[in-house]
Amino acid sequence: MFEIVQSGGWLMVPIILCSIVALAIIGERLWSLQRKRILPKHLVAQIWHLQSKGKLSGEQISTIRNSSPLGQVLASGLSNVNNSREVMKESIEETGRHVVHELERYMNSLGTIAAITPLLGLLGTVIGMIKVFSVITSQGVGNPAVLAGGISEALITTAAGLSVAIPALMAHRYFRGLIDGLVVYMEQEAIKMVEVIHGDRESDVVVPASAPPAP
Repeated sequence: MFEIVQSGGWLMVPIILCSIVALAIIGERLWSLQRKRILPKHLVAQIWHLQSKGKLSGEQISTIRNSSPLGQVLASGLSNVNNSREVMKESIEETGRHVVHELERYMNSLGTIAAITPLLGLLGTVIGMIKVFSVITSQGVGNPAVLAGGISEALITTAAGLSVAIPALMAHRYFRGLIDGLVVYMEQEAIKMVEVIHGDRESDVVVPASAPPAP
């Protein structure tokens, strides 16, 4: 393996570094974007029960805020529960933008890695071919070992760049779709909570947290 990396030339170093960073980002995002960590079940129903029993204190709101990203969004609305619907929604939207930004952490870095690693591989290909033609110009085609070294460098860097870029691009697209789905669900839950608090909606959220799902 070391011989292959060495044959690829100095451009293998940034490609390998990109692969390490991409792997770290993918692992961190897989852990952080688990649905159960972002969207706790029956959170709106729990809030409704606390509100209906008059137990929705500042301490409870703080607990909700610290529980999850969805909790942060809902808690921002609960902090303005005594204000109008519009004020609650504005507060939720403002917090929601911060939460979405947090969910998208490292996505630009992952996308950049997916974009630049094929270019690094292509640059390695160009450098390798330049070496090949330089040898041909100075020595002719009588030294196949030297020619093979340049061609090998060109092919190895190209393969390495694509090997990093393809999984990084797939992960980037997957996480983008996952985040979009989580954001849509959080928006729905936030709207549901506002309607429940203001008495416009009730029947479909009054579900105990421990109750099994309906068949």
